[in-house]
Amino acid sequence: MTDVLDETPVPRASRRRKPPVPKVVALLAVLVAVVLLMVTAAYGVSKVRDHFRSAPDYAGSGSGKVVVQVKPGESAYGLAPRLVEVGVVKSAAAFRKAANNNEKVAGLQPGYYELRLKMSAASALALLLDPAARLLGHVTIPEGSTQNQTIALIAKNTEIPLADLEQAAGNPGALGLPAYAQGHLEGFLFPATYDIEPGTGAVEVLTMMIDRFEESAAANGLVERSKALGLTPYQIVVVASLIERESRLKEEYPKVSRVVYNRLKKNMTLGIDAAILYGLGRTSGGLKQSELDKDTPYNTRLHTGLPPTPIASPGDAALEGALQPAAGDWLYYVLADKEGHQLFTASYQEFLRQKAKSLAEGVF
Repeated sequence: MTDVLDETPVPRASRRRKPPVPKVVALLAVLVAVVLLMVTAAYGVSKVRDHFRSAPDYAGSGSGKVVVQVKPGESAYGLAPRLVEVGVVKSAAAFRKAANNNEKVAGLQPGYYELRLKMSAASALALLLDPAARLLGHVTIPEGSTQNQTIALIAKNTEIPLADLEQAAGNPGALGLPAYAQGHLEGFLFPATYDIEPGTGAVEVLTMMIDRFEESAAANGLVERSKALGLTPYQIVVVASLIERESRLKEEYPKVSRVVYNRLKKNMTLGIDAAILYGLGRTSGGLKQSELDKDTPYNTRLHTGLPPTPIASPGDAALEGALQPAAGDWLYYVLADKEGHQLFTASYQEFLRQKAKSLAEGVF
């Protein structure tokens, strides 16, 4: 008997694939997700709106004074908590709401601002966006001011102590003076109006003024044009300082300049009383004979040549007058009227006659 083997292969268990998700179901799932996101977003917006609606706020423009600093790069949102801390606004949310509603908020500038206590958020923001509320020490340095006068004016019109300014001035090497200044600060604190923010230091202010001098020197071509006169840039600054102190009228600066150069060329003493006064520690007043006879480096009746340093800070017109002297053979000048006009002459006798006339008329 023969065994017949059934060799028909046993079929493997079939691996059934999951039926594909119908497209309609997938679309519904996406729609559900979108709806959930929209609901969540709407809820978030609602919460933000509720937050702003309920943001505590003061009413009115406040009272008193408080100084607030807006730091460089700081936004209104970043500033909000500090305004609450110092008592300006009632809540950060109120201030941020005001910022959201003000299209000018992007123009918020760094600096110090004088605000008030318990202000409405809108009022506080309005002040912060008002340039007039920004605290600046306005310091005007008149042309012809000495170093000491300049420092005193800065101390008077800013929060910088006089002692700090004197200390900074005593170390001129740290102030960025041009090399030709020979380490002397006098004459290089340029006369102008400066806006000085609270917190600015003495060294920073004096450096700012020296930088302003160098701007003027570059605009006037000081270094290049001094060579044409056979003088150093420093000597030009000295001459400009003499002009600034000796003449009341800018239109006469080139004539005073010419007198100085003519007398230097003849090796005559300059006889400039403003320089003598500077050597005595003064800037005005008459001179007694004993003071005229006092031997100081600035006594231009006793010593020929220029004084050793400038005697004041010259402005643009004086620097230009020193660089562009008028044509003339004058050796003398004397005040001729109360408006400040001077007589320029090459004759000593004419000088004496005008001097006597001016004295008789009470010109000086």
